Amino acid sequence: MNGKHRWLVWVAVVGVLAALAGQAPAAEKISVLIIDGQNHAAHPWKVSTPILKDLLLKTGRFNVEVSTTPPPKAPKEDWEQFRPDPSKYGVVLVNYNGQDGPGNNWPAEVTAAFEKYVQGGGGLVFYHAAVFSFPNWPEWNKMMGMGWRGAGFGERVYLDDEGKAVRQPKGQGPGGGHGPAHPFEITVREKDHPTMKGLPAKWAHVTDELYHGMRGPCENMTILATAFSAKDKGGTGGHEPMAWTVSYGKGRVFVSLLGHDAKNLAAPDSEALITRGCEWAATGEVTLPAPESFAAGEPAKPETK
Repeated sequence: MNGKHRWLVWVAVVGVLAALAGQAPAAEKISVLIIDGQNHAAHPWKVSTPILKDLLLKTGRFNVEVSTTPPPKAPKEDWEQFRPDPSKYGVVLVNYNGQDGPGNNWPAEVTAAFEKYVQGGGGLVFYHAAVFSFPNWPEWNKMMGMGWRGAGFGERVYLDDEGKAVRQPKGQGPGGGHGPAHPFEITVREKDHPTMKGLPAKWAHVTDELYHGMRGPCENMTILATAFSAKDKGGTGGHEPMAWTVSYGKGRVFVSLLGHDAKNLAAPDSEALITRGCEWAATGEVTLPAPESFAAGEPAKPETK
């Protein structure tokens, strides 16, 4: 090799090294634990968990594991084998609504581990019917902020037509419910929150269940997005929270009520809330973009393959 060729090779090598040096290191993947195993017949976790896992994995931002509880009324020895360790994960995604009450709860050391995990800074995300879970677990209710409970359980929070929060005392107004599934509009209420940045101010959601009358401690909450619950659709006449956050100790909690079934969950807006909510709960930041069609303000039609 003559001197000219050696020089050209050297220039090429230096160029490649410079380009590699200029590349930002890839963000470390976030470990997610999905918990499932029980739910209402209308909310089949065996269908929704694979969809949730796929939505997370295809972003390239997450690693995902699943922990499945024993089935309803399983013997105590089966529950003794259920020992998920949330401390190993950046965020826990709850796709569970099952046993509750004395003798029918998660093992005491598991519930204690979850309280410690979130209190110490862990991330927690509730998906749709997970807000039915554990009405008899006080700290769980604090983590969730509010959920599907009877009117006498706790306060109800919704927004009036002026966008102001209305707190309704327990025993007044409706408890958890929904009218017939129908398309509805979502309105962003906290546009500067990381999970909402880059999303349209309003968008049309697909036919879905519009939950209303959520009840709970309603402490340390930020309502991110709402939907108008029309009375002629079996609703309340108020702007009901569809997504919110809760601060629990040092932990970050994100709740999304969207995505009743496989079609609803596959809608780009449902996907955006779940994936961005998981990233925020784990890190406090959001780097994931919204699906292009959704960010452009187009209706949230499910993607077809």
